[in-house]
Amino acid sequence: MEDLRKRLLKIEERINYLSQIKDGVEWGNLSEKIVILRDKFYEYTEDQLSEEIRALEESISFLEGRCEETLTSMDRVRIVRNTHRFSLKDILENVYEDYTELGGAEEVSIDPSMVAARASIMRRVKNKTVMQQVMVIGHEKGHGEEYRNGGCSKPWGNEKALRYMKVAETEGIPIHFYIFTPGSFPVEDYPGAGQQIARNLYAMAKLRVPMISVTSEGGSGGAEAVGMADVRLMFSHGYYSVISPEGAAAIEGKIREGEKMPKELVEACAENLHITAAENLKLGTIDRIVHEPPLGAKRDDFGFFRQLKSEIIRATDEVVLKTKSLRAFRAYELTMKKKTEGQVGEEPHIEISWDLNEDEVKRLLSYRSKKYRAMSCAAYSEESSACSVFCRKAKKSIAKLYYSFRYDLLKTQQKHVKKVFQDVSGEGSVLLRQVSSPITAAYDFISKKPGARPGKSPVSSSGTGEDPIEFGDVYTSPLANEDRTVTCPNAEKQGCKDLWVPDLYGEFGGVCENCGHHFPLEYQWYLKHLFDPDSIREFNAGVCAGNPLAYPGFEKKLQSAIAKTGRKSGIITFDARVMGVDLVVAMLYSDFRNGTVGSAEGEKFVRACESAKLKRRPLLSYVHTTGGIRIHEGTLGVVQMPKCTMAVREYIDSG
Repeated sequence: MEDLRKRLLKIEERINYLSQIKDGVEWGNLSEKIVILRDKFYEYTEDQLSEEIRALEESISFLEGRCEETLTSMDRVRIVRNTHRFSLKDILENVYEDYTELGGAEEVSIDPSMVAARASIMRRVKNKTVMQQVMVIGHEKGHGEEYRNGGCSKPWGNEKALRYMKVAETEGIPIHFYIFTPGSFPVEDYPGAGQQIARNLYAMAKLRVPMISVTSEGGSGGAEAVGMADVRLMFSHGYYSVISPEGAAAIEGKIREGEKMPKELVEACAENLHITAAENLKLGTIDRIVHEPPLGAKRDDFGFFRQLKSEIIRATDEVVLKTKSLRAFRAYELTMKKKTEGQVGEEPHIEISWDLNEDEVKRLLSYRSKKYRAMSCAAYSEESSACSVFCRKAKKSIAKLYYSFRYDLLKTQQKHVKKVFQDVSGEGSVLLRQVSSPITAAYDFISKKPGARPGKSPVSSSGTGEDPIEFGDVYTSPLANEDRTVTCPNAEKQGCKDLWVPDLYGEFGGVCENCGHHFPLEYQWYLKHLFDPDSIREFNAGVCAGNPLAYPGFEKKLQSAIAKTGRKSGIITFDARVMGVDLVVAMLYSDFRNGTVGSAEGEKFVRACESAKLKRRPLLSYVHTTGGIRIHEGTLGVVQMPKCTMAVREYIDSG
């Protein structure tokens, strides 16, 4: 009877789980039957109870199958947020043999939402057991603990993750990342959420160990802080998004604080953002899907944990084998094991050392660089003919040859060559003076007029009376045409006087003369005043922002922005000079979709980094205005963070 009671409680739990996933849908008949059986439990015989419970289990299984077939994107979000969902601690307990949590445990950790642990994972090779060490880093949502902060890491939590990434690099062990976060906690005080995410990405770009990431709940930059891996896996019932469906609905519907969020709008945004594992696999933002049981895995799905262990070992093996010179047969065996039916949940019995030597590390970093460089390249358009593409490639090849010759070959010999030229020039001038001095003396004696006095050398003058350092007309902001005054935001604290608009945007250049507050100016003003006159040469202007997710209504907004600005993306990339110094500039500006970043903007920024690296010039990333990632491109916008960071890191490392 006790076994039957447990089965009845399990049925009730499954019914409640279905109701939570389907957002309050009531399964009336089944709920009533469960209540009757529970209240009159001892009035039934054991056979009657067994029959009733078996019928209920069959009905529940049928309903679960139907629900699995009709899962929406928002249903998957609710699955991930459910308290029955497994967490990182459950993975550590069931996938790894043993682990030691680092940096403090539970609520005494500097940030309990971020867990770092040194763990051992066991695999069987032939007839022996092999233990391999890894570093496990990820978000811990917990199961209702308030101090976990719902998996939203603070900057010091992400810094903790970075610290143990470097420990793993020192020890030469792989890193397994697990992402369970709706997003990073928005802290604007130092060190700042965005700044710490950038530091993590910068370090991960060239981390010298294999990295695997597995996403359950991936929210924008918080996920990327520990997500820049060599292989990116995702759970089949998880979600990976640029923003939460509720956040997208608030932006799209212009919902103010305190107003009720329309359920239909939230559901529509979840669908339009393409947040599911299958959709992200199609977009190329993840590499593979880890399949879960119907309606998602729970804490007690031990078969799922065996499968996860197999997948994580296989993914690490794949990364390591790509760096090995002698790998053909093991790579083939690994591929066949993956394709063979009946091998799911069984780790590959192949002997592969996860230690990398110096050459293998170089291959690993090269593979990682190519992986992120190729991301989202199909999500934008570029207006160019076959001839122009050929010319651009030829020009790039010639430029590469020229700059390599100029800087790699000649630069090393520059001092020696310069000294030789100085010596030759000095010897030549002395020789020329000795040869020409008799002729010059004779000419001066013949041409000299009696009574003539030596005059002063004439002073060159343009005759215009203008200062020769002035450059034509000075650009004045159109904002200066308004005849009114404005008040500085710091007037109460600093005692600033009201400013007359023509003076503010004309003579003062948009800066308060008292406190130095900068008023917003159009990007054209900066182009005219920051760079030398006529030095700007724009490139990659043909790269055009697109609508890769076919987001409803966005195509019209995009065309409106193109017509308004005359440009095709929210970033301008160009060569310019500042006080005679050549440099490459990437400038985000406000007029095009408020400077939001999508695939086109990321591609242009990466090309600017490559151009600066090729030409050995300074790179100026000038942010006039940016609204962050363009939500209408979903995770294709999110991956611009690691993609652009990789380009910046390679530019800096090139010297």
